Amino acid sequence: RQASEDAVLSANYVRACLMDVMSAPFAERPAMHEALFDDAWLAGTGLTTLDIAKALIDEGYHPMTVYFPLVVHGAMLIEPTESESKASLDLFIGALRDLAMAAKAGETARFQGAPYYAPRRRLDETRAARSPILRWTAPAPLPRAAE
Repeated sequence: RQASEDAVLSANYVRACLMDVMSAPFAERPAMHEALFDDAWLAGTGLTTLDIAKALIDEGYHPMTVYFPLVVHGAMLIEPTESESKASLDLFIGALRDLAMAAKAGETARFQGAPYYAPRRRLDETRAARSPILRWTAPAPLPRAAE
């Protein structure tokens, strides 16, 4: 029971802290265990939900679930775990607020190629979905140095 209450409290806290910089559908109702935002706040920026999610990786966070539920355009679904401390939630909220403010300020270069600092840059997700490689193959061995 306590875990459920903590999850609901965390989700509502995240939503309340971000409502002034992001848009939330169904804002008139309390959130359950997840905070849901749409992409209406990105109108006119040239950025997408995916751009925000990829930029969040550069901030050191696993991105939120994107484009789900399908009934919400550009959905961003944040589901904080019940074990997150208020301090860690505040850091996450701060990172997302910073991204939202940068997006609204027109700092599009920060987003369009993100992630910049991850081991892998932005992947072609459409190509990956249309031409999946489902089998791992070992890399070729490195050439041996002359002895």
